[in-house]
Amino acid sequence: MLIIIGAIIVIASTLGGFMLAGGQPLVLLHVSEFVVILGVGAGVLVIASPGHVLKHIVHKVKECITGKAMNDKDFTELLKLLYEIFMIGRRNGLIALEEHIMNPKQSSIFQRYPLVLNHPERLEFICNGLKPVVDGKMKPDQLESLMQAELEAKSVEAEHPVHVLQLVGDSLPGIGIVAAVLGIINTMAAIADGPEKVGQKVAAALTGTLLGIFVAYGFVNPLANRVKFNNASDAQFLRCIMQAIAGFAKGLAPLTAVEVARRSLDSAVQPAGDALEAALKGLAPAK
Repeated sequence: MLIIIGAIIVIASTLGGFMLAGGQPLVLLHVSEFVVILGVGAGVLVIASPGHVLKHIVHKVKECITGKAMNDKDFTELLKLLYEIFMIGRRNGLIALEEHIMNPKQSSIFQRYPLVLNHPERLEFICNGLKPVVDGKMKPDQLESLMQAELEAKSVEAEHPVHVLQLVGDSLPGIGIVAAVLGIINTMAAIADGPEKVGQKVAAALTGTLLGIFVAYGFVNPLANRVKFNNASDAQFLRCIMQAIAGFAKGLAPLTAVEVARRSLDSAVQPAGDALEAALKGLAPAK
């Protein structure tokens, strides 16, 4: 929603200032300039990106537009899930966790928390982290290193769309100049048609430069930055999981392991300690 509001502000401010200065918005509407700039920009995107990155970009942009930022309630749900899992392991033995992590879709615990259950990456990260704990084939320090390596790999992969969007954003002003030069070429061919015709074509050429800069700094680069913020939020979610599971694997009590994870969060999304503890203690015993 904030992205849509921001886009409206950008467009309204630009057109409003232009109209206050006596300009007519329709003067800026030159289809040929839009075709050149947006078409070349799309071509740069395709050339610069492997197929899987293109799909990732579409997903990330859609997530920016339609998704909502995670808040303390989301992290409370995550910590409640982890606490329930740890309590099962503490009360019934680690082997009791096997049925939950091997088939999480059928797990009575995971079904309570769609925030994780319906997100394949988060669900896989939790299950992959818990499997070595259940198997007992890995030392706690080794487990933390393994999860850290996986987290770093996911973070690098998540940054690919950011780099491509930034490349397109940085290229658009130059593409606008290309469109302007093409417009000037057309203008030179129309000199014999008189000053009025020349003036129209020069205006169209300048519109190309304007559009390239406008789309780059008004939309594409800010969108890349928003994707970067979303990536950081996703990474923090996974890091919270890692901190909790690593603490539990080292022998910390479930409540303590969850508290360690809570304290690793940014203040903007960190649940209050007392409120979280009350919520955890109020949970019905999982089966």
